Amino acid sequence: MFEIDAKGVYYRELNEDIRAAIEAGEKDIVLKNINGQYYIGTGITKKINITIEGVPGNDLAAFMDGPTINVMDNAQDNISNTMNSGKIIIHGHAGDVLGYGMRGGTMHILKGVGYRVGIHMKAHKKQIPTIISGGTAGNFFGEYMAGGTLILLGLDSKEGEELAGDYLGTGMHGGVIYIRGEVDKDKCGKEVGVMDTDEDDMKLIKEKLDDYCADFDLDCNEIMKRPFKKLIPVSARPYGNLYAY
Repeated sequence: MFEIDAKGVYYRELNEDIRAAIEAGEKDIVLKNINGQYYIGTGITKKINITIEGVPGNDLAAFMDGPTINVMDNAQDNISNTMNSGKIIIHGHAGDVLGYGMRGGTMHILKGVGYRVGIHMKAHKKQIPTIISGGTAGNFFGEYMAGGTLILLGLDSKEGEELAGDYLGTGMHGGVIYIRGEVDKDKCGKEVGVMDTDEDDMKLIKEKLDDYCADFDLDCNEIMKRPFKKLIPVSARPYGNLYAY
């Protein structure tokens, strides 16, 4: 285990230290006293483990392709921008614009998330990205989503409480959103269909949640007791008439 003390360290210097440790052959890196430093894990392509003690800044794991990052606290905005592969585990809340253009890998968040989570998320060849939040989400959850899987659990919510904000799935034209509980169709984009899950859906959800629950030591069977709704696009080009004749 290789430790780096980031207290008072400028983000560029910190990221240089991380890359130097990786080039030296370190596989397990612990970053202590993180306080808002940007770009941690960005562009790293080796299968290593990074543990973050503290709150990382924006653009965590952008363009990442391989590592596992374990954040022991909250995290900020723009996590996993265009991430290709790897895994991010956040033991608190996370911010806005998570998974922008994400085309592979997994993000597990124990608590709630902000606005525009999963925006432009897409599948790439055989890669199907997944974001799971254990809390609630702000407006525009799944905005312009083109592929992948979003799951919203609302673990601390009451039965019947709405888990996502307004404009749910606006512009969605691919992928699938699963929400544990009821969904108000009036809060969804007009291109979104809301339906009950079937056996194949529940098999997929169970597979995803087994992995999620293992990361946070949760009871998957207990979570699965509440029914899910499935959101998928019902229009392949929801805004095509705005840009073409």
